[in-house]
Formats: sequence, structure tokens, C-alpha cells
Amino acid sequence: MKDLSSLDYKSALLTYFQSFITTAKLEKFERIAKNRTRHVTVVLEDVYQAHNASAVLRSCECFGIQDIYFIENRYEYQISPDVALGSTKWIDIYRYNEPEFDNTTACINDLKNKGYKIYATTPHTDDCMINDLPLDHKVALLFGTELEGLSETALKLADGYVRIPMYGFTESYNISVSAALSLFSVSENLRSQQIDFRLSAEELVDLKLNWCRKSVKTPDLHEKHFLNDLYATEEK
Repeated sequence: MKDLSSLDYKSALLTYFQSFITTAKLEKFERIAKNRTRHVTVVLEDVYQAHNASAVLRSCECFGIQDIYFIENRYEYQISPDVALGSTKWIDIYRYNEPEFDNTTACINDLKNKGYKIYATTPHTDDCMINDLPLDHKVALLFGTELEGLSETALKLADGYVRIPMYGFTESYNISVSAALSLFSVSENLRSQQIDFRLSAEELVDLKLNWCRKSVKTPDLHEKHFLNDLYATEEK
């Protein structure tokens, strides 16, 4: 029985799928995949405005952030297609929305178990400026709503606090603007510090295979044909 989770199988399947996709698109996949990262991720806690959440997703995709987490204790994440502009097709979204459950703690604990340090984006006595955020470890940037900010649970569980420079009377940026400014700063620093932020070889295969599946019609049928051909070849 072929191990469908092995790197050899996934690599062969990727090659098969690539035969149905134009050279120009495959070259684009290669170029973009090289700049994808899970070294930095973004977490949104109870961001209820669809246009704001979708704008953050779009910024994440543009800056090469592959994983985005939604904590939905009170509000359900909604997509705004006119704002997201298809960005959800190319990134991975994780949603924590169990009813009557502490989804904030669950999400943050999962991220910590994956090796992330959690930085709450909020003014705090022990905060650091976004440009000074240490990137020698994996970082999860946690954003809350504009009016209420992050929950007490999120602030308590955070490993650190980070803020964006402001020089005017207004007390805060729009949430989507905050995320975009933060990601620009972090992305520039990540690439200038020679940090190994890119995906592993197997992660790249998984990513490109996922993109290929989303770029062809009836991907399940394609994979079924591939498996049938594979088993037929092995029986000879």
C-alpha cells in the first residue's frame, strides 16, 4: 500500500498536477513559494467587521504570511470578497470557534506548542516598538478589535507586547492598517537579518500541491487517476 503522506508520493503527485498547469503559472508558484513563511503568523481575536478582517488577510498574503488564525469567542469571521480579492485561496486559515469554550486560550496554547512567542499589539508598560521586535524565534502577532482591544486572557497569556509608533491625537490605527504596518516592518527586518524564515522542503511541496489542486478542475478525480496509474505500474 502506497504511503500517501510520504514526501516521495506527494512530490510525484505534484509533478503530475503540474502537467495540467501553464508554465507561466508554475513559475509564479515557484517565485511566490520561496518567500512564504511560517516564522511569523497573525492572530485576530473577535474582529467582527468583515472588511477589516479581509483586509488583514489580503495584507498577510501580500507579505508572504502563510498561516492566519481567527479566535471567534463572540463574533464569527466573515469574508468580504471585494476586499480580500481572492487572497484566501492561497493562505491557510485556522478558526477557533467552539461554543461556550475559551478559544483564546486554546489558540494561544496551540501556537506556543508550535514554538511561537505571542506578542500582543497594544500599548503596555513593558512593550517594545514593532521595529525592535526580536525575530530570532517564531512570532505570532495578536490583534484585537479597535474599540475594545484584546481580551484580558489574551494579554495575560502573551509573552510580550508590541506597539506601532503614533505621533498624532488619535489613539489608535484601524486594525487593518495596524496589521499592514506591523507586517511591513517585520517582513523587512526578517529579510534583512538573514533569518531562515522560509518553509522546509516538504512544506514547499505541500504548499505547491495545495495551490495546484486549487488551480485545476476536479482535483480529486485527477488524483484518483494518478493513483490508478501508479498502482497499475507497480503491478507490472
